[in-house]
Order: sequence, then C-alpha cells, then structure tokens
Amino acid sequence: MDITDHIKSLASEGQLLAMAAQEAGTGAQVPTCPDWRVRDLLRHTGMVHRWATAFVAEGHTSYLPDIGEPDLDGPELLDWFREGHGLLVDALETAPAGLECWAFLPAPSPLAFWARRQAHETTIHRVDAESARGGRRSPVPAAHAVDGIDELLRGFHARPKSRVRTSAPRTLRVRATDTGAVWTVRLSPEPPQAVRADGAPEEGTVDCELTGPAGELYLTLWNRLPPSAVRVTGDPEPARIWREKSGVTWS
Repeated sequence: MDITDHIKSLASEGQLLAMAAQEAGTGAQVPTCPDWRVRDLLRHTGMVHRWATAFVAEGHTSYLPDIGEPDLDGPELLDWFREGHGLLVDALETAPAGLECWAFLPAPSPLAFWARRQAHETTIHRVDAESARGGRRSPVPAAHAVDGIDELLRGFHARPKSRVRTSAPRTLRVRATDTGAVWTVRLSPEPPQAVRADGAPEEGTVDCELTGPAGELYLTLWNRLPPSAVRVTGDPEPARIWREKSGVTWS
C-alpha cells in the first residue's frame, strides 16, 4: 500500500468509526476494550488524530506530547472527533512529499509513516466502535490487513519496549490463506524478530502457527478477536504469550 491508499483507508475508517459510535451512544461499553465506554474511545482516538496532525501540519522534528483528552460527551464529542479526523486527513493530503517530522517506526518517509500509522490506529478503533454498537462488523480489506500485520510484527514489536518475550526460544508462524503472506516470528528474551517470506520456501518447523484470512489474523494479533477466530496448530503457548503480552498502550 502507498501513501494515497493509507489516506483513503484513514478517511473511510474514521467515518465508519464515527457512525458506529453515534449508533452505539457514547455511554455504551466497548467489549473489545472492557475498561472503555464509547466516550473514552472517541476521546482517545480524537486526541491521537490531533497529536498526529501537529507533526504533519507543523513539521515538529522531535517528540511532542499530546494535548490531552477533552471533557466532552454526546453530540459535542462526536462533532469534535469528526473535526479532528477531517483535519488529519487534510493535513496528510496536502503535506509535501519531502515532509520532515518526527516518527517512531521505520518507514520510507515521515509522511508514509504517519499515513500508515493513523490508517491502522483508526481501523482498530473502528472495530472497537462497531463492537460497542453490535451487529455486523465491517470487513478489513486483505491488502490493508497484511500491511497492518507487517506494521505490528516488524514495526511495533521489533522495538525494545515490546513485552512479548520468552525465557526459552519459541517460534510463531502467521499465515494468511487469502493472500499468501507468511511471517515467522522468533520469540526469545529479546524483542521478537519477524521475517516475512511471501511465496518463498519456509525455513524449518515452528512451535505454533496461526492460519486464516488476513483480516481475521490482523484483528486476532491486535487482540480484537479471540485466537479461536483463526486456526491454531502446534503448541498453543506462543499464541497465549502473544495474547497476554502484545498489548500496545498509549503511555
């Protein structure tokens, strides 16, 4: 996926999130994030959108703290969320290709990083909003899901702060049945090391394998679906470790 694709995904996912939040009501509980109500989800995601916009629109080249969450609720909160989402989309669409600003994961450019990160941030929280509303969940397109799995495995959890560690080496394979994308994740006392090898011969056996459509794997790895949503073969311990330790927190 390229920058344009990510911005399009961000635009549509944010609209779906707002729609689901409005239908659920800001007081509804969020089953995928049990400590949250919809108001918490909107405040958090809207804050992140404005935080990202500051880097893209103002070109900050070092870390900038967020400005906090607003004390808003009901229709005012929804309007605030929609406004911030629109500002982020506009900032990304009008940013120069050579934008220089702070980023926290490897990417071809800062603009590519922020477009990708905010597309997936918004997708995951759109799923949260739809879980609060209930009913049919909007699908995650396969190409978007593969890109998000790649960001999670080779970006977020390649960082020293990842808590996905094991005392003895273990391996976890993730196989998308609809796209052919395959990742092998090596777990150890160090941060996970993930290698992607689409269509290439797989090296050696693994302890555990997660197999399923890319969209289901994406949501499972982000802990928005239970492991039973995909096929788990081999020793289930690496899958359990992932579920218990892979949560990404804001602070």
